[in-house]
Amino acid sequence: MAEKQRRKPGETREKLMSAALTLVGKGRHFASLGIREVTRQAGVVPTSFYRHFRNMDDLGLQLVDELGLVLRRMMREARANVLQADKLIEESVAIFISHAQANRSFFLFMAQGLAGESRAVQEGIRSEMRFFASELANDLRRLRLVDHLTDQDLDMTCDLVVRSVAFSLTDLLGVSADDDYQIDQIRKRTTRFLQLIFVGAAHWQSAG
Repeated sequence: MAEKQRRKPGETREKLMSAALTLVGKGRHFASLGIREVTRQAGVVPTSFYRHFRNMDDLGLQLVDELGLVLRRMMREARANVLQADKLIEESVAIFISHAQANRSFFLFMAQGLAGESRAVQEGIRSEMRFFASELANDLRRLRLVDHLTDQDLDMTCDLVVRSVAFSLTDLLGVSADDDYQIDQIRKRTTRFLQLIFVGAAHWQSAG
């Protein structure tokens, strides 16, 4: 019986991270959250926070790691489902929106963190975005869609794609999760953004 009552390893840590995300999902800005507020939401005593995190920045960096796992799942799904080059953009955008809706609090945290006060969290999120762009570049090379571009110009193209998607994320998070019409408009507009980028890339002449 005592064994069943004992907390599982990492249970309090997960509760604290989940509590921070819950508060973000309710409209709070991560940068404004305090340790007492997070522990109260998690249902644990404030002193237990320091057994898992040094401070709120440390908790934020752990959330960045979890966000990275969400982004990698999104990439794996896109690779498994996008089989035709002509459907690459449209289906990838649909998968992105699906994951953003299913993990709304994580993506709210991402949008806040990019413009937040914590340099550590901001750089962690930007690092995930750079990884995402590099993986996109690898996929485009593998699909032989941009063989005329130099590595530098391909990196620039993928960086522009990721920045455009991140900007569309703020639009997506600004509408109700059940507003299907507005969500569909954002999907169409994001698809057009990326189509324009790739039309430009197709006609781009790399120097040298």
